[in-house]
Amino acid sequence: SAAIERVATAAGFTVVRDFVGHGIGRAMHEDPQIPNFGPPGQGPVLREGMTLAIEPMLNMGAAAVEIKEDQWTVITRDRQPSAHFEHTIAVGPQHAEILTRAD
Repeated sequence: SAAIERVATAAGFTVVRDFVGHGIGRAMHEDPQIPNFGPPGQGPVLREGMTLAIEPMLNMGAAAVEIKEDQWTVITRDRQPSAHFEHTIAVGPQHAEILTRAD
């Protein structure tokens, strides 16, 4: 969580705080919630066997977003460009494997 925010802000982006990554299992969105921000050492503890969607959403302007009337479309309040990235990872005994990596 803190690492994502640190890298994003160092590159000049803001991190959307309204949406987070999450566990993946029998349901699409499960606990734990994986925020893309926060102080070091305060995010969820990752344990072997977890499968997680890591989903940073980065804005070129302010972090604030609004959800449109269709309840699906999300735009930045200041109308600046934004990007959403997602990888699914499996936490193993020694390291995490990125399941959605193309190579």
